[in-house]
Amino acid sequence: MSFTHVLAVAPVNDLQSALDWYERLLGRPADTRPMAGLADWHVSPSGWVQVFQSPEHAGAGLLNLVVDDLETARSDLAGRGVMVGEIQPASQNVRFAEVHDPDGNRITLIENPRQ
Repeated sequence: MSFTHVLAVAPVNDLQSALDWYERLLGRPADTRPMAGLADWHVSPSGWVQVFQSPEHAGAGLLNLVVDDLETARSDLAGRGVMVGEIQPASQNVRFAEVHDPDGNRITLIENPRQ
C-alpha cells in the first residue's frame, strides 16, 4: 500500500470563525472547500491541513508544522494577531512553540535545523 498525501485535521465548532483564524495562521485563504463544513490548505505538495466542522470532536486536534526559522514564524504570526507561546528546547537542537486555535486544538511549530 502506498500513500500520496498526509492530511492533518483540526475539528472545530464553528467553521466560519475557524476559517478566519486559520487564514491568519496559514497566511492565506483555504485552497479548497471540497464540501460543506470542510476547508483545505495545501501546505506542501503532499501535506494538507484540513479544518472540519465537528463539534463533538472540536479541540481534540494536534497539528505539527515544521518551520525554517521559529523566531521569524512567531514574529510573522504575532503581526497577524496569532500569539504563539514561548520557544521551548527539545533534543538535538530541535525547538518548538505552541499555539491553540479558538477551539483548543494545539498547533506546534517545530524548528529542526537538521532537515
